[in-house]
Amino acid sequence: MNKRLIEIQKMLGDSHILISFSGRFSQGIIQELGEAIKEHMKNEDNPKNKIYNVFSIFIEQTQNINNYFAIKKNDIINEEITSSAIVCIGKSKEDYFIWSGNLVNNSDVHPLNEQLNLIRSLNKDELKKLYKEQLKKDIQPGQNGAGMGLIDIARKSSLPIEYSFEERDKSFTFYELKAIV
Repeated sequence: MNKRLIEIQKMLGDSHILISFSGRFSQGIIQELGEAIKEHMKNEDNPKNKIYNVFSIFIEQTQNINNYFAIKKNDIINEEITSSAIVCIGKSKEDYFIWSGNLVNNSDVHPLNEQLNLIRSLNKDELKKLYKEQLKKDIQPGQNGAGMGLIDIARKSSLPIEYSFEERDKSFTFYELKAIV
């Protein structure tokens, strides 16, 4: 064993992680983790709107990952992509953070980065307007929701979303998205 479990527990605690899951997501796993975080937040006497926003962002992030995997299901290296998913929910002072990551094809990085740059540059009113505009658009084949999930995450976040891309090799980049409520 490289790391003892107590070392991993300390690292999670030092990072203020309450719940973390790494691996292939299923609807059942998403549902159970979502219920666990809602229950934890209720026990901490959080306002209902904060619980709703954290839960909604968690669901949206995990659904975005699953949707990406569904689009890429015919790729030869699908198993490597689907097992790369991770999501963490944590608390730092009064704010909760929802942090997800997964491998994406390098060819998908540029359009995703452009979309995220646009979303991050908008204020709440502009995000609301963009969201309404996207609702009116037809979804093209091969797309899942025209970026609605990312816009919704930004709308529910109390601070601008954070994201990064780290190229892993000539085929894949690890993409991270963090929202704070």
